[in-house]
Amino acid sequence: MSSNPQIPNPHLQSSSSQSLNFGSKGLRHGSDSEGFSMSRRDLNDDDARLVYVNDPLTTNETFEFSGNSIRTGKYSVITFLPRNLFEQFHRVAYMYFLIIAILNQLPQLAVFGRGASILPLASVLFVTAVKDAYEDWRRHKSDKIENNRMASVLVDHRFQHKKWKDIQVGEVVKVSANETIPCDIVLLSTSDPTGVAYVQTINLDGESNLKTRYAKQETLSRVPEKDFINGLIRSEKPNRNIYGFQANMEIDGKRVSLGPSNIILRGCVIKNTDWTVGVVVYAGRETKAMLNNSGAPSKRSRLETHMNQEIMLLSFFLVTLCVIVSACAGVWLRRHQDELDIMQFYRRKDYSEGQVENYNYYGLGMEIFFSFLMSVIVFQIMIPISLYISMELVRVGQAYFMIRDDKMFDAASNTRFQCRALNINEDLGQIKYVFSDKTGTLTENKMEFQFASISGVDYSGEKTEFYGEQGGYSIQVNGEIWRPKIKVQVDPKLLKLSKTRDDSISSKEIYDFFLALAACNTIVPIVVNASNPNEKLVDYQGESPDEQALVYAAAAYGFMLIERTSGHIVIDIQGERQRFNVLGMHEFDSDRKRMSVILGYPDSTVKVFVKGADTSMFKIIDESLNVDVVRATEAHLHSYSSIGLRTLVVGMRALSVSEFDTWQTSYEIASTALMGRAGLLRKVAINLENNLNLLGASAIEDRLQKGVPEAIESLRKANIKVWVLTGDKQETAISIGYSSKLLTSKMSQIIINNNSKMSCKKSLEDALITSRNVINVTHASEDDASSVALIIDGTSLVYILDSELEEQLFELASKCAVVLCCRVAPLQKAGIVALIKKRTDDMSLAIGDGANDVSMIQMADVGVGISGQEGRQAVMASDFAMGQFRFLVPLLLVHGHWNYQRMAYMILYNFYRNALFVLVLFWYVLYTGFTLTTAITEWSSVLYSIIYTAIPTIVIGILDKDLGRKSLMTYPQLYGSGQRKESYNAKLFWVTMVDTLWQSVVAFFIPVLAYWKSDIDGSSLGDLWTLAVVFMVNIHLAMDVIRWTWISHASVWGSIIATCICVIIIDALPMLPGYWAIFNLAGSGLFWICLLGVLIASMIPRFVVKMFMQHCKPCDLQIAREAEKFRNSMEITRSGEIEMNLPHR
Repeated sequence: MSSNPQIPNPHLQSSSSQSLNFGSKGLRHGSDSEGFSMSRRDLNDDDARLVYVNDPLTTNETFEFSGNSIRTGKYSVITFLPRNLFEQFHRVAYMYFLIIAILNQLPQLAVFGRGASILPLASVLFVTAVKDAYEDWRRHKSDKIENNRMASVLVDHRFQHKKWKDIQVGEVVKVSANETIPCDIVLLSTSDPTGVAYVQTINLDGESNLKTRYAKQETLSRVPEKDFINGLIRSEKPNRNIYGFQANMEIDGKRVSLGPSNIILRGCVIKNTDWTVGVVVYAGRETKAMLNNSGAPSKRSRLETHMNQEIMLLSFFLVTLCVIVSACAGVWLRRHQDELDIMQFYRRKDYSEGQVENYNYYGLGMEIFFSFLMSVIVFQIMIPISLYISMELVRVGQAYFMIRDDKMFDAASNTRFQCRALNINEDLGQIKYVFSDKTGTLTENKMEFQFASISGVDYSGEKTEFYGEQGGYSIQVNGEIWRPKIKVQVDPKLLKLSKTRDDSISSKEIYDFFLALAACNTIVPIVVNASNPNEKLVDYQGESPDEQALVYAAAAYGFMLIERTSGHIVIDIQGERQRFNVLGMHEFDSDRKRMSVILGYPDSTVKVFVKGADTSMFKIIDESLNVDVVRATEAHLHSYSSIGLRTLVVGMRALSVSEFDTWQTSYEIASTALMGRAGLLRKVAINLENNLNLLGASAIEDRLQKGVPEAIESLRKANIKVWVLTGDKQETAISIGYSSKLLTSKMSQIIINNNSKMSCKKSLEDALITSRNVINVTHASEDDASSVALIIDGTSLVYILDSELEEQLFELASKCAVVLCCRVAPLQKAGIVALIKKRTDDMSLAIGDGANDVSMIQMADVGVGISGQEGRQAVMASDFAMGQFRFLVPLLLVHGHWNYQRMAYMILYNFYRNALFVLVLFWYVLYTGFTLTTAITEWSSVLYSIIYTAIPTIVIGILDKDLGRKSLMTYPQLYGSGQRKESYNAKLFWVTMVDTLWQSVVAFFIPVLAYWKSDIDGSSLGDLWTLAVVFMVNIHLAMDVIRWTWISHASVWGSIIATCICVIIIDALPMLPGYWAIFNLAGSGLFWICLLGVLIASMIPRFVVKMFMQHCKPCDLQIAREAEKFRNSMEITRSGEIEMNLPHR
């Protein structure tokens, strides 16, 4: 009876409550196949690593284990250049420009100077390389600090200081309080006589609550400095699962099993424990923390994907131009073949030697081929290489302003918005579906105990906030007053009954109920100082906010947990301190959906307490004991969940001596099994948890976060469909749906709860008919789904997802304004997101706060993590992170809109800017015998995309705002422009190209016609064309700028001035062609007339079309913009509304 088996991993025990209804969410526990990946097969010497305790030489004699030095840097001094270039040239466009630069080095194809042709690509590569080098230098600096930290390592029976990087697998290390664990260690002993150690894993997963780890009894009494410690550990190979560990240890001829509760991972901090001693099993890059040290998955922006399609069109257009030039060159050569020998600008014959030879002529076929390649070189900037670096810089600027936005700063947690993925900023402006978790995302995940049902009696009356005169329950310990850190409102009637100690059945069941709340958990009581020196506060530390709320509630009613070790707990019950032996504990798992603890009473009786989800608990309740109590409790549970409370059921039964002995034997066999340990432990638990006496049920409130109803209402107005995917009960989820304004009284609800594939199929068919009827009755089109809400549970999804029923579910869901999925598992969340992604081109966003949201976040186009009570797993897997759900509104409606509008415009502008320059060169080629000579100097061609026109587009891409924040927040309908792709689509692309063609014709032919019969040279015309094109593209940009700032003015007009200066400098250098050309040209009045005429003629059509569209066919954005300008004089100040155009569907 006194057997004290080690408590199973408390970290796992308190996890995964999302599928339970009463705890923090549970991918952390995960499936058994993940948590016990090695437990299903024997850990033999072939598939296990052998660690000889305190014998690093034998352990590492084959050099197969990693040292403890870590390296997060990607490059070294030697590998930086080749590896960085290799990574950069993964972009196809860079390879294209590299080939162009190489071709230009060939004498037959040298159009530009060899140095000038390499400069654009070299500039882009250099800027990116500098950025990468700086980031890697910071990583190396951090690695150096980490590797040189000191730790105490056992050497010759004495602990000596050693650098972290020198620690080896097999060595014994000692870590004191508040120190960080240097590598993954199996716990051997601690300062606590029961072998318990308290650790904080905030560096690993962001969770600040304390976890408990345990040393095995077989090693607990060993003193490393005195006793010779040796043994052999067989552990699983290094893996990324931070919540699972499988191993066994041979010590003193005995084999003992090791699990997740016996290992402390690198990065954890020892708390409330003077010291711990452990043996290193994983070091350096093989530690679980380092194996998990990877960023969010790389995603590509939808806009960039569409941009690549247009780049393919531009490539085709480029090839077309080159084919035209080379074909015309062939025709020209064929027509003038008899004159080539003496033609002034061609001269095929070389008469410089005695023997006349052909001079730079390779035959008609090769000349055509060379003309094609030279055309590619001349027209190369049709593919805008500068666009890639511009997009990177713009995204960095956009991220800066998102991070610094005080409207997305969470004062409660002191956290700012985080931009973890820079390459999808613009996707935030095109979201159509939002998939949201509930607990911790829509709600605060700060649980408050509200109601209790005990023995069929509902205690949900009026609450009082104080207990006694002092306010709150307290006890006396060594002359000090101890009270719970958090006060809980109590039911006066229940409080009075809890203090009554008699032999009545109700009194005993109330006693057992609160004892279960205080004992059936993994909460660790930590005593902290209070403002009053005579008082101490008991802070209940645990991973599950639900368990914390239950323990605080038990304390408020006089059942105060004050001590927990691996073998016993001490509870102060109405002033009487009682010690209970913890004889065993069965952790929660996703199959049982409950946890249990076996307590040994002071009078030697043994009882098992079980708490869990109602769906699993009522199966193991002995209803024959009291049918009326069961029925009453079920009714109370329904009423609790219908108002949005989280519920759980508590049961208990006494164990006879034979029952306990049977359980103990089975448990010891299962816990030391080397194969199928998880399955065996589950069977032992199931055999134990049956024929329970129903004690009652609890109800906990998880309050909505501030601003959630308003946020969902704004998203709905923005035509964004919000789907909530939760592990809670259906009634709880529906109640939260109403309170958050996700569901409205006007909606018709379609509920699907089935237990077979055939019934699911029938329900879907009926639901489709119902949805059509509802839509027809409300006289709405099938796309207007404001009247239908779908509510479906996880059991039904088991039969629907990955089957032929998926199509019917998608058809039904697409007709609904709201979809609410209850009791869903983490992979089902990802399956729902995939359902939409596979069947529609609409953008999806997933938002969650826990580990069970990771798969959903990574599946969606955009993943957002909430940095809340659940740790940082969701944040680490996300693209963006923030503190509150309500920040999603400014993120999407304001920054998402701005980012999309800016990036869409910048891409089209870059296409226009480069195509205009290329077409001017093309027209010139047609008038110069197709020889690919250029009037524009090679340096102007190179600097065009670097200095002349690059800066304004970057500045405008970061700073311009088509609408103010107030308008975008007031009228969420404006967000629809991104969903409808109004700012970037095929139509706009072709309109831009037509406008580009017109402007190129004007820019080329007006100067040609003006100087047709003059003696102006090509270089002078080239300067005129250069200035004209630069003036045109900058004025074109200026016409589209909406919000001018001094930086915008400086960039646009400064680029024009910089161009003029560069042209003057180039023409002032005698060694370059066109010496002094600009000075001769600018002295003529005709030059200024041409320049002015080009600007006016090129911009008039654009100006006229723009004015016509804004005044005769304005879009929503233009209407709102005008309202902003004239807000004071418009009726909007009185009505508060703007009439928007109907959305295009």
